[in-house]
Amino acid sequence: MAGHEKHLPADSPEEEYDYESLPPNFSLAANMVAGAFAGIAEHSVMYPIDLLKTRMQVVNPTPAAMYSGLGNAIATISRVEGYMSLWRGLSSVVVGAGPAHAVYFATYEAVKQAMGGNASGHHPLAAATSGACATIASDAFMNPFDVIKQRMQVHGSTYRSITECARTTFRNEGLRAFYVSYPTTLTMTVPFTALQFTAYESLTKLMQNQRKPGYDPLTHCTAGGLAGGFAAAATTPLDVVKTLLQTRGVSSDPEIRLARGLVSAASIIWRREGAKGFFRGMKARVVAAAPSTAICWSAYEVAKSYFIRVENEK
Repeated sequence: MAGHEKHLPADSPEEEYDYESLPPNFSLAANMVAGAFAGIAEHSVMYPIDLLKTRMQVVNPTPAAMYSGLGNAIATISRVEGYMSLWRGLSSVVVGAGPAHAVYFATYEAVKQAMGGNASGHHPLAAATSGACATIASDAFMNPFDVIKQRMQVHGSTYRSITECARTTFRNEGLRAFYVSYPTTLTMTVPFTALQFTAYESLTKLMQNQRKPGYDPLTHCTAGGLAGGFAAAATTPLDVVKTLLQTRGVSSDPEIRLARGLVSAASIIWRREGAKGFFRGMKARVVAAAPSTAICWSAYEVAKSYFIRVENEK
């Protein structure tokens, strides 16, 4: 990550590396542990807002599942379904997020290192490419868990566990149900992560230049939050399409149940709600993404900083 440089001896043939960046010989296992820690922390803390976002994005919801805003949604769900229902489906995220984020950050660091992104200076192209490669790898693992999560989040879901939801989905719809949204997910998450990583790297560079030397968690928290909120707002239309595809199996609407991919799902939204339909739940998505991304980057940088310190003390 961006930050203050850790200077090598003057006669060293290697390039200087940023203070928080992983050294070239850094342990892959430590990198993956840092990523898993970041993923679980990110998703667990902001999960209720993610549930609200899913419900607000559902096309043609039942009257009981129509909310006028975030505050109304929280109050209604807590009163009717119980406060703990805001965490329904969390186990799917915890099980999937750790390994998926381990793959995510391991890929990110490997590609960034290969492209020279850890060398001193500003490298937005390396950051964007690293983010895109990371999301392609991690989403292949995470997509089935995301499908299960959203099916447990929708209003009226009767699933009691992730295994029950997985078995029922597979029995009724086959393996395809877990990946029907994968192309749409990539269409959304590749630009999302490219935007997020570029903004994060740029903001971190700018903020570190204005602060005293040394590791500064506040910089990563602020830069991560701003980058995540910006990227979330920009990619909301594709997230709405993804939600329709991932929850189609629990919909009572025949047309939605037959949606086959990005184009057919987008046409349903456009025909029924117009352009505004693609921005359902944007406020909830930004509210969830900004702090969750801040938590994710902060947790990742803290873990990385710890492992680097241990490595340097050897």
